[in-house]
Amino acid sequence: MNTTKATRRTTLAVGLALALGLGITAQASAGASRSVSGKASDNITRIADFYGAYIDAVTDEGGGDLQDALRAHYLTPAFQKQLNAWEDKEHADGVLRAQNVPLAWKVTDNGTADHTEAVVTLTWSAGQTSTLVIDMTRGSHKIFHIGTKGSAGK
Repeated sequence: MNTTKATRRTTLAVGLALALGLGITAQASAGASRSVSGKASDNITRIADFYGAYIDAVTDEGGGDLQDALRAHYLTPAFQKQLNAWEDKEHADGVLRAQNVPLAWKVTDNGTADHTEAVVTLTWSAGQTSTLVIDMTRGSHKIFHIGTKGSAGK
């Protein structure tokens, strides 16, 4: 008898959802495909790739070696030293400018003439966001500055 009541409730809930159009919405969003694209020669893509891989490395257990390798690959040697000094002083991750890990990130081109400047928006729990300004050389595609302002406004 309990099974019959549960089946009726489930049937009623599904019927109500379909009548309200909720079933169609859920079905459409569940089946929607997503794509991500980029170009290795595009600095905005490279900054997005760096932040995506770096956040994965910080999140994944045992990702410390990968974090170091990503920093060595994407950051200028001089900036790596500056970042290490900042981290020693602030006791936080210099790439993320935080002690915890964001749930999501978005990279937006902020333009400049002699180098690329991008704004990285990090989304934290409860929907809170913070922004960082990232500066990357055009020739070597290396990050030489991460901060709350661009390199010109350090």
